[in-house]
Amino acid sequence: MKNLKKLINDIVLRNTDNLFNTDFLLTWEKSMADVEQVLDIAEALKSLRSHNIDTSVFKSGLAISQFRDNSTRTRFSFTSAANLLGLALQDLDEGKSQISHGETVRETVNMISFLSDIIGIRDDMYLGAGNAYMREVGDALDDGFEQGVLPQRPGIINLQCDIDHPTQAMADLAHLKQYFGSLENLKGKKLAMTWAYSPSYGKPLSVPQGIIGLLTRFGMEVELAHPEGYGLIPEVIETAARQAKETGGSFKVVNSMDEAFKNADIVYPKSWAPYEVMGQRTELLRNNDHAGLKVLEQKALKNNAKFMDWEADANKMKLTKNGEALYMHCLPADISGVSCEKGEVSADVFEKYRIETYKEAGYKPYLIAAMMLSNRYEDPGKVLSELLKKGTKRKM
Repeated sequence: MKNLKKLINDIVLRNTDNLFNTDFLLTWEKSMADVEQVLDIAEALKSLRSHNIDTSVFKSGLAISQFRDNSTRTRFSFTSAANLLGLALQDLDEGKSQISHGETVRETVNMISFLSDIIGIRDDMYLGAGNAYMREVGDALDDGFEQGVLPQRPGIINLQCDIDHPTQAMADLAHLKQYFGSLENLKGKKLAMTWAYSPSYGKPLSVPQGIIGLLTRFGMEVELAHPEGYGLIPEVIETAARQAKETGGSFKVVNSMDEAFKNADIVYPKSWAPYEVMGQRTELLRNNDHAGLKVLEQKALKNNAKFMDWEADANKMKLTKNGEALYMHCLPADISGVSCEKGEVSADVFEKYRIETYKEAGYKPYLIAAMMLSNRYEDPGKVLSELLKKGTKRKM
């Protein structure tokens, strides 16, 4: 309890720049103070929950979820976060709404927002469109609020787009902070963010981009590894390189999984589709060109098959620092011999770190709740302090 009081005091005293009444769309749009504040709020909420203290700061209000792609962890994490803070959840099912009849984004957004506090959006299918859609929603909310249609302007949380996956990257950072003891202890640690083989071809770029876009801000030695032709969005690569230079770390791109794993403290083997393939896929999806999509899929899978040795197995793990690097994954992983014949990670390696990956995922509800709380409350530290002082039991 003493540590919790100190943590909340740190939250009260920290000066943040861009959290209150501001959407959380890309981690690198937030200052370091913002990032640390969200991490600390999440930790405080997690601690309050562990002490059985009620954290329902909202007595009414809605959290709206809009998932334009499938989800397990993020969907349930968003629901859990809303429940943790006392918000009711309403899922926007486009197939059951007037969106399917041509209703505009501007109209839909205003109609769902009369009594809403937060809107969480996952839109990662279309390269160049997902993050842009979230900003279009934001513009519509601004207009509705300014014109007196909405009593307040709901905040938007990016639950994964074509550019970034902020809730995942922040949960990964929270896990690393706990695992290594502090954010300061991450300085100088080598992280290998590597492509890995998968028997599917259309995985988004947002997880690796989210990792290099966030963890290059902590003085880490970040290596991005992928076969030639499997690059990410160039602007994100440029951002990662700039941030690494600014914080005394390093960032480089290599075409060897073995090279990236060598002396790594952390490895993050994760499949993604090549940037150019995702661009082609986006155009084919927009044109409803199903025949073209099948051709692209077969071509991409054939190319993937050239790199089936890009698997995190026991031999590659031996290359890491002391052979004991922390294995990370956003889940679900393609596990060789378990979920697929050949995949991103061998069954023995995944089993060794399985519980750690579950712990990694377990931070996400608290990170999303922290984003919600800091968006709605100008002084979240005061709110947390009052919760602790009141000490209302969640269950009697």
